[in-house]
Amino acid sequence: MSLTHPAYKVAAVQAAPAYLDLDGAVAKTIAYIKEAAENGAKLVAFPEVWIPGYPWWIWLDTPAMAIKKGYIRKYFDNALAYDSSEADQIRSAVKEYNITVVLGLAERKGGSLYIAQWILGPDGDTIAQRRKIKPTHAERTAFGEGDGSHIAVHDTPHGRLGALNCWENILSLTKYAMFSQNEQVHVASWPSFSTYKFAHAISDEMAIATNKVYAIEGACFVIAPSAIVSDEMIELLCDTPEKHELISAGGGHTVIFGPDGAPLVEPLGEKEEGIMYADIDLGMIGVAKNSMDACGHYSRPDITRLLFNNHANRPVEELSPETIAEPEDKAPLESDSAHQA
Repeated sequence: MSLTHPAYKVAAVQAAPAYLDLDGAVAKTIAYIKEAAENGAKLVAFPEVWIPGYPWWIWLDTPAMAIKKGYIRKYFDNALAYDSSEADQIRSAVKEYNITVVLGLAERKGGSLYIAQWILGPDGDTIAQRRKIKPTHAERTAFGEGDGSHIAVHDTPHGRLGALNCWENILSLTKYAMFSQNEQVHVASWPSFSTYKFAHAISDEMAIATNKVYAIEGACFVIAPSAIVSDEMIELLCDTPEKHELISAGGGHTVIFGPDGAPLVEPLGEKEEGIMYADIDLGMIGVAKNSMDACGHYSRPDITRLLFNNHANRPVEELSPETIAEPEDKAPLESDSAHQA
């Protein structure tokens, strides 16, 4: 019996977030989920920390100023916790519209925040809750980090699905760990590309090239949503001429690539909000890997191999009663012997 390969429509959101507004962010998320589903998409992907938006002040001023201006508190209060009523609304919408979702969010867990991606299946159940394994540069003033368990690819009704955030998509060993799990569809979530225009390493050109190379190296489809910086966000963030020089409105550069690196959809304008759609056929992957299967026939494990720890880090391990019970044959302490005497 020959193999069959899913073929379906995917969607990538390019829009400005409902900035620092959790209720508004949830409503906008659900609206895009509904729109994508009604247009026939089976999977929709959102930008990095779409809820409640990217904390651009970390690149514009000092951590102390972020506290003084109230950014830290407001961001924390409007981040998304998985055990919240807001998360329940998203779960319900995903189930109602019967679509797989890869959602970018600032995850609030206890007193910490994480750059996270929440993968939900069309039944509204969680497939994965992952965290960026190493926040980039200034992001470390705002976010904690993930671990090896968050470098994972998952079985879904639409193939083997994985996700990474921003510069995670550059790291060679991280990519190889993903490829080794037979990733077929990859979501590369990015923020906007409208800050530090003088720094090519964080430009839209860099990100587009990174997404294309990821598709070619992994012989997988890459869906790469990115957000937009709105005029309202600029007004909130920029109170000096120097800050206006560092960030501007726009910055949306969403792309979707096939496993041969070919673009599958025409881009939107960098200030244009909307959803980009592409039809994908997983049968193309076997053709691409015929030439180069990075973790298969094109690998040389006798020369180079990856050491990959995919276990979760646990800051606290709870001991069971069996673990802490004293063994029956334990010898009495000296003081016990004296007391018995």
